[in-house]
Amino acid sequence: MNAPDTLAHLVPDIHQREVPLALVEALKSRFHERCSTALVVREQHGRDESSFQAPPPAAVVFAESTQDVADAVKLASDSSVPVIPFGVGSSLEGHLLAVQGGISIDLSRMNQVLAINADDLTVTVQAGVTRKQLNEAVKSTGLFFPIDPGADATLGGMSATRASGTNAVRYGTMRENVLALQVVTASGDIIRTGTRAKKSSAGYDLTRLMVGSEGTLGVITEVTVRLYPLPEAISAAICSFPSIEAAVRTTIQIIQLGIPIARVELIDTNTVRMVNANAKLGLIESPLLLMEFHGSPASVKEQAELVQEIATEFDGTAFEWATTPEERTRLWTARHNAYFSAIQSKPGCRAISTDTCVPISRLADCLLDSVAEANASGIPYFLVGHVGDGNFHFGYLIDPDKPEEREIAEKLNHSLVSRALRLEGTCTGEHGIGLHKMGFLLTETGTGAVDMMRSIKRALDPKNIMNPGKIFTL
Repeated sequence: MNAPDTLAHLVPDIHQREVPLALVEALKSRFHERCSTALVVREQHGRDESSFQAPPPAAVVFAESTQDVADAVKLASDSSVPVIPFGVGSSLEGHLLAVQGGISIDLSRMNQVLAINADDLTVTVQAGVTRKQLNEAVKSTGLFFPIDPGADATLGGMSATRASGTNAVRYGTMRENVLALQVVTASGDIIRTGTRAKKSSAGYDLTRLMVGSEGTLGVITEVTVRLYPLPEAISAAICSFPSIEAAVRTTIQIIQLGIPIARVELIDTNTVRMVNANAKLGLIESPLLLMEFHGSPASVKEQAELVQEIATEFDGTAFEWATTPEERTRLWTARHNAYFSAIQSKPGCRAISTDTCVPISRLADCLLDSVAEANASGIPYFLVGHVGDGNFHFGYLIDPDKPEEREIAEKLNHSLVSRALRLEGTCTGEHGIGLHKMGFLLTETGTGAVDMMRSIKRALDPKNIMNPGKIFTL
């Protein structure tokens, strides 16, 4: 294991708990071929999109029902062995790493859409259903699920990490859109939180407790979410700017005027160049805003014209509008391909990805200072942002065999997050804490709040088997 990718500097109490052979045999007896100890399978389930490495889990269980999950957790609990839920492996902060050993429970086969309640604008799915699969299943009803984190993540994983994405500026995040959950607890019990009703005053809000818990309090097996009517009209646009500041000032003006824009994404010059090289898009290589408008034909036209006027005030040029699905897909290719275009721009590199979110009025200060710092470092980077809600992402591209590059990237990350916290923002807008931002959580919330989180964790998971070593240490 290369030194730059080790976890010792992030998790001081990293250790591998023993997984008894008797537990592995019991899992194989219960799940047969759906319990694998093959190295290639374990390695696949022991890594995510982060740059960190850890030993793989001792076994992988492929669950096909909530009862499967409950049985696997009960067996693990009897041996005090960690359990790590797995969706599609798209997390960015080390959420899936078996830092204390244990077993991985793969929920990707739990991919059934259980109930579409179109009249109530809700749907209930198993945790392994992906967002694209969900939207394909409901499109005939004239409804859609708007949360789009970029990756085709599972609804269980999106709930566990409180995901958001490009549409959050209009439709909110998973926090606002999850109504109810089915969860397997650390003891292997099955509980339900919430209902399909749009509001409730009944007891503690356990749904919100589980949403964003990153697998540390239970395994989510079913999710009930809100749906929305498909807009009568959708229009997308791109606009180039002479500087990042001009693009950001345009965004701030759009939001402060209350224009109900559905998406507004920033791509910096570096990223546009990378996407052009990878996807041959021929975009102007300058800072770019990608925007989308939802509503009636008249309202979409009005929103788009008003936004174009605002952008012109900040020297926005080269407007390109798209109304057909094919045209919109072409325009959005730049955003959706940004991460992989960046990785391919420097063969063999790894990306140290980070994100922050600040109040919209502080976005320009935070973003511009961070860009200046990154430029001065000499480390290649890409920058994309859901800037309509003050959230943006840097990816620092490093050679994993050069510890000095990793050190520079981590210093940039530390400076960026510290800056966001000083501006009354958060250390992570959507990636989650995982391993990488445990120290920042303490800075952001304070000792008292983290101690309360630990108390909840100890009460609900006294053996510390649910994805241990994530969010905070016990």
